[in-house]
Amino acid sequence: MHCPFCSNDDTRVIDSRVVEEGTAVRRRRHCESCGKRFSSYERAELRLPLVIKKDGTRVAFNIEKIRNGMQKSLEKRPVSADDLEKSVYSVLRSVQESGENEISAENIGDFVMEQLRKLDGVAYVRFSSVYREFKDVDEFLTAVRAAIGS
Repeated sequence: MHCPFCSNDDTRVIDSRVVEEGTAVRRRRHCESCGKRFSSYERAELRLPLVIKKDGTRVAFNIEKIRNGMQKSLEKRPVSADDLEKSVYSVLRSVQESGENEISAENIGDFVMEQLRKLDGVAYVRFSSVYREFKDVDEFLTAVRAAIGS
């Protein structure tokens, strides 16, 4: 691998670790020419499905949209960044395991809500109230009951 600092191709691996719930390997490298260290990541290349939005348009799957939506729902909630990342990767795994070339945004939203329900009831209700576009209080109460398991 080329050194990002001096472009030398004589680098060696000094440490490897499994990261991101076992979906990637982080390698610490040392450049034999300039002596600098850097990290590289190795991931299995998996083709993610296209997302079919409510209006019928198709867009590329974007894990950052999942992470941002979950973070927004978890704002000011007692959930660690590690737990959030584990849940984000659980959603990603669910999407990958569907084995489909296309997946509806609704299915992805269901995967997200499942993870949020496990993490934090308040975050689950926040996300579902926006995602499901509740029309009245009864729909909201149904979501609250689902969050508390009643």
